[in-house]
Amino acid sequence: MFGRDAGNRARRRHAAKSDLSRLFQSPNSVLAIHYSCESFYERPDGSSPRITSIAVRNLGSGQTVSFSIHQLAERDKKIKPDEIESSYDDLERKMLKEFYEFVDRNRTCTWLHWNMRDVNYGFAAIAHRYKVLGGKDVFEVPDHQLSDLARLLVGLFGVGYIGHPRLARIVEKNNITNKDFLTGEEEAKAFVDKQYVKLHQSTLRKVDILTNLAERAHDGTLKTNATRSEIYGSEVAYLTSILQEHWGFALIALIGSIASIIGLISLFK
Repeated sequence: MFGRDAGNRARRRHAAKSDLSRLFQSPNSVLAIHYSCESFYERPDGSSPRITSIAVRNLGSGQTVSFSIHQLAERDKKIKPDEIESSYDDLERKMLKEFYEFVDRNRTCTWLHWNMRDVNYGFAAIAHRYKVLGGKDVFEVPDHQLSDLARLLVGLFGVGYIGHPRLARIVEKNNITNKDFLTGEEEAKAFVDKQYVKLHQSTLRKVDILTNLAERAHDGTLKTNATRSEIYGSEVAYLTSILQEHWGFALIALIGSIASIIGLISLFK
């Protein structure tokens, strides 16, 4: 990879690295979020998938809050476990109301997520569900306060840094515990099977994983399948990056250059 391609790769990496660094300048103002929902597919009526649980973890403190249908049902003494399904709409609306109250209290925070980018799966999808259920006046998080870790990792390491599905594969590559981790398809099935606790535990696990991945990417310990050329654009770009990022190497290079100049001068004396 040379010329323009190498330059583009270097610019994308620099932009992603800068964005990631900004997150860790004020980690207590960064909230990692993941939510689970019904399947996107096999919806002949065209209705939006129901949201079943949401987890939010503070990047700095590690404190986690969650919102889920089954927890609300448990708090409502009138709803028995086997009656949850008949109360889905009411429970989901109350859950999303509590979530948006939390969002409103954290208006200045940055939200770290994984592929939450559109009305199919993202903040727009959550807002849509709340409005469908009668909710009003939600605070819509501005785009500049959203940070997609999935895109940041592509920016840092290139599109081939890990196989698909990327989240599961990068977790496996880095030996991060995947206890309670469910794929999106498995989460949807767990909801159909009314395995609410299992579903909730997966949601909690994923926000833990997101902060773990972000920390490793930031401190340079995240393992990927990417080669140096795929990451930096070329071997020359890699060496340049090392010199820029590690002043010790730059100092050695400078001393070497000065020594060479002195050597040349001495030859002409």
